[in-house]
Amino acid sequence: MNKDSISPLPRARKDKLIIKELNDETLVYDRESDEAHCLNVTAARVWKYCDGETSVAQIRELLANETSASVPEEVVLLALDQLEKFKLLDNAAKAFQLPGMNRREVVRRVGFAALALPMIISISASPAEAQGSLLPPGRCCGNPTQCVSSNCAQTPVCVPPPPAAPSTKACA
Repeated sequence: MNKDSISPLPRARKDKLIIKELNDETLVYDRESDEAHCLNVTAARVWKYCDGETSVAQIRELLANETSASVPEEVVLLALDQLEKFKLLDNAAKAFQLPGMNRREVVRRVGFAALALPMIISISASPAEAQGSLLPPGRCCGNPTQCVSSNCAQTPVCVPPPPAAPSTKACA
């Protein structure tokens, strides 16, 4: 029995994502998890073919045709495993794991092919409101720029701002 007949067909997740395709990579920002992912050209190509109708073997063939290089199935499975890990597939249920293999073992098994191994680099981004938060008076700080008051005592805690001097300007 063919592996593809028992495993689900991969479908790329598109909801709540901001996708920017560049020459050699695809940048994906996940608005739900506030994570940014950088897919190299191989991972991006595999993700592009994940339409819910294309099997792993068909993805391998499409990659081979696109790159004019032999593409082992392990390369596609490694990409799908990473796409699952970063929650970039809709039907991700650990169906595309490499059985008992990691990236290093795939490199040994596949060798140096003309096609780069799929790679996804991911970073977490704090929500904007967390990035703009400053410490209130009484909280420990390392320097004055961390405090709402821009005033950090030597203890080191944020202190309230000094009272404002009365204005000498007339109201209009």
